[in-house]
Amino acid sequence: MAALAVTALGVVFGDIGTSPLYALKECFHGPHAIAVNSVNVMGVLSLIFWSLIVVVTVKYIFFVTKADNGGEGGVFALLSILTSAGPKGPPKKIARLLPYLALCSGALLYSDGIITPAISVLSAMEGLREAVPEMGYLVVPITCAILILLFSLEKYGTARIGRFFGPVMLVWFLCLGVVGLANIIETPGVLMAMNPSCALRYFQVNHLHGIIVLGTVVLCITGGEALYADLGHFSSRLPIRNAWLSLVCPSLLLNYLGQGALLLRNPGAAAQHPFYQAVPQAFLLPMLVLATAATVIASQSVISGVYSLTQQAMHFGFLPRMRVVHTSSHTKGQIYLPTINTLLMMACIGIVLVFRDSGGLAAAYGLANTGAMNITTLLYCAMLYFAWKWPWYKVLPLWLLFSLFDLPFLGANLVKILDGGWLPMLISLLFITVMTTWKAGRLRLRECFERMSMPLSAFLRTLREVKIARSPGIGVYMTINQDLTPMPLARTVALIHTVPEKMVLLSIHMGSTPYVEADKRLEVDDAHKDLGLYRMIARYGYMEHPNIAEIAEKSKATAVYLPLYDCTFYLGRETILASKEKPVMQPWRRELFIALSRNAWNAITFFDIPSSRVVEIGTYLEL
Repeated sequence: MAALAVTALGVVFGDIGTSPLYALKECFHGPHAIAVNSVNVMGVLSLIFWSLIVVVTVKYIFFVTKADNGGEGGVFALLSILTSAGPKGPPKKIARLLPYLALCSGALLYSDGIITPAISVLSAMEGLREAVPEMGYLVVPITCAILILLFSLEKYGTARIGRFFGPVMLVWFLCLGVVGLANIIETPGVLMAMNPSCALRYFQVNHLHGIIVLGTVVLCITGGEALYADLGHFSSRLPIRNAWLSLVCPSLLLNYLGQGALLLRNPGAAAQHPFYQAVPQAFLLPMLVLATAATVIASQSVISGVYSLTQQAMHFGFLPRMRVVHTSSHTKGQIYLPTINTLLMMACIGIVLVFRDSGGLAAAYGLANTGAMNITTLLYCAMLYFAWKWPWYKVLPLWLLFSLFDLPFLGANLVKILDGGWLPMLISLLFITVMTTWKAGRLRLRECFERMSMPLSAFLRTLREVKIARSPGIGVYMTINQDLTPMPLARTVALIHTVPEKMVLLSIHMGSTPYVEADKRLEVDDAHKDLGLYRMIARYGYMEHPNIAEIAEKSKATAVYLPLYDCTFYLGRETILASKEKPVMQPWRRELFIALSRNAWNAITFFDIPSSRVVEIGTYLEL
């Protein structure tokens, strides 16, 4: 457990662990900064203290992380629990809305995955201006170089990275605590900030401006969503809970209070960098190096969460197929997606070159997190009520407690749209457009296939009544609907007037659970074996990767064995044309869908089908 907890430091808590680099600084030095005086400092510290306690500790650690779906976390895990409730679940109108809520939350997490590496590394490197002012011009180039190095390490997997990153983060959190404690000892009165009356006094003095600054206070809890999304990288939630309660939370609280103590003694430190000002001069360069390492690790925790989210989105039909590399033979949730890795790296470097300063990115950062946090609260409370059957009088107080923080944080960040909040909104809009276009396009294609396909019963009747030549071997036809004749099978009969000796209609079903037990993997219907036709369903969870070799191996114990050396896989290759009648999709969406289709991994590569055993048959479809 101790080893897992240290690994969790490197995988899960990097994002929230590096927030002290910029959170308090932006409250007193950002575009909506407030004056540095005792009321404001104590008030902001009180807000930070209670945000960490209520939002992260109570909401995520004690409640939301319990809502795992077979060990997996994230908004799609919540969605799976809700949809698996069946008829006793949410009403139809609410059920139709839930996938789009999860979609919006996922899109916001993508924007978080782009902004986090940029702001984390950039804020750490800004310490170079404090330590060696004449080298300040190197901040942006070094940041870009570090980001390139970070994304190049992702292919080695969470387990290897966690073993290296965990001890580094252990040192980082210990240093945070020690630096904070040293400053608190000099100004012990700062501990009074734990009294919520300091926050109330702050709002009384600052009124509306005090509420706007909440959009910067929220930076102290960034990483809560990534914490939940990274749940699948561990066998249980216990390592995450234990690491947070024993080290992460106390270290963060000490450091924030320590920075506040510095500002009470020296208000002018807010104009510079309070985090580095709190560090003794002799340890400034070592702390800069450690901060840089910590921000690289912070970025990795969000990136791994984006990988998990992408795999789930693919299996729910929101994204096209792409390469998934499993980096651990022990933990199924540890994956790497080269395509997403490259896109994230290019986007991160791009926004660093545009903004060039962590202050500009801070406004963008908060909106993505607060939007995702509000959606998680809604889905979680819906899950408690509809899936776990909690009574409303238990769910309502939880929703009120969580919303007491979530809604004001979101409202305060909406004010900062012109200051940089437009960036996560733009990124999220792009991802939502891509995901809804892909989902709608695949649905239209499925409808086209079903209209064009012959009912299987009619095909079976033809086999009985008409003598069709048989070729030796096994023909495997991949299909979605087992009640329809696969298009390649019908085209084979029409074009070459022959069918294989054995025909297997293979469907791969992605379930609402993350993993499927091995003994439930295959289901075979041999009701038509007299005609040489078998129907086979292979079931996989949304965190698993379907593999034809595994299916072939499992088929030994079924009514039809699929030796790869004797199987021919008949696949359809669709060519999409513009409809001559009224198009079912707008022209720009159709072009986007066609571009996504061309760049998606085909079934041969995605399912690891031996390419020498494949026959592709083309079909024209109109959209």
